[in-house]
Amino acid sequence: MGTKLIIDTDPGVDDAFAIALAARSSDVDLLGVTTVFGNVPLATTTSNARRLLQLCDRSDVPVAAGAARPLLYRELHRKSTVHGSDGLSGHADLLPEATRPLEESDAVSLMVSLIEASDEPVTIAPIGPLTNIAALLAAHPGVRSKIARIVLMGGAIARGNSTAVAEFNIWADPDAARRVLVEDDVPCVMVPLDLTHRCAVDSGWLAKLAASGPIGQALDAFTPEYLAHYRQVLGYEGIVLHDAVAVAEAIRPGILHTETYPVDIDSTPGPTRGMTIVDRRAVPMSPTGRLVEVAVETGLDELREFVLSRLAGGR
Repeated sequence: MGTKLIIDTDPGVDDAFAIALAARSSDVDLLGVTTVFGNVPLATTTSNARRLLQLCDRSDVPVAAGAARPLLYRELHRKSTVHGSDGLSGHADLLPEATRPLEESDAVSLMVSLIEASDEPVTIAPIGPLTNIAALLAAHPGVRSKIARIVLMGGAIARGNSTAVAEFNIWADPDAARRVLVEDDVPCVMVPLDLTHRCAVDSGWLAKLAASGPIGQALDAFTPEYLAHYRQVLGYEGIVLHDAVAVAEAIRPGILHTETYPVDIDSTPGPTRGMTIVDRRAVPMSPTGRLVEVAVETGLDELREFVLSRLAGGR
């Protein structure tokens, strides 16, 4: 049926686009969705994920709740979120109520059961903090051989968004991120801010999505607060589909061009906590970290059309 996929998520406007992208792709076997704290608290991310799947008519997909806080330290306080108080610009009430009950098992247990039951290796797309994935790899090392790869949205090469040097998903739990990206050996593709920002879509793209039908209209309705933020960041009317870019690569390997670099994560206290250190020197002298595929380029028009066509009509 195509890519066997588990999404680990903290919806979030861009997470909503990413979930819908996978849910509406016929070449994806969406095995399950797990939730984590992040853009909004865990109870809200879990409700949003379940209701987004209902919107996409995918009540067949199980959802399990995961970590409500980082691995080691209390979550850092944020005064506001670009996603609004409910994660969807204050419009989560537009979503239908979920008909499928939340799984009784936790996120890690659901992932283990889905991976072990699969007859093919499974791709995991973490598009929130990496807490659940770190717990999975630490507690269940036997599943590594059945993970095809981890395609994650996170990190930054040039500059961050939560701090001057740290991207939000890594900054939210750098200890977990270091466990997954640096200390483990499961193949990883890191999709950083540097690329996702270049994949931004404008108001014309959003208008086409809104005109495509009820799902496109709903996704567009979730963007007002997100738009207000990115109007300042981008300098024009548009948004950045961070998580959908990573899920596009999970669905269609190679839609993003990657290069392999030594990667490390600063998990120490201080102003650089959460920084993703990508060693791009031609001949690294005593490189730190481990070799990770880092997404650095894509055909922008192709990527935008791929996401729009799937969200608008499904394939």
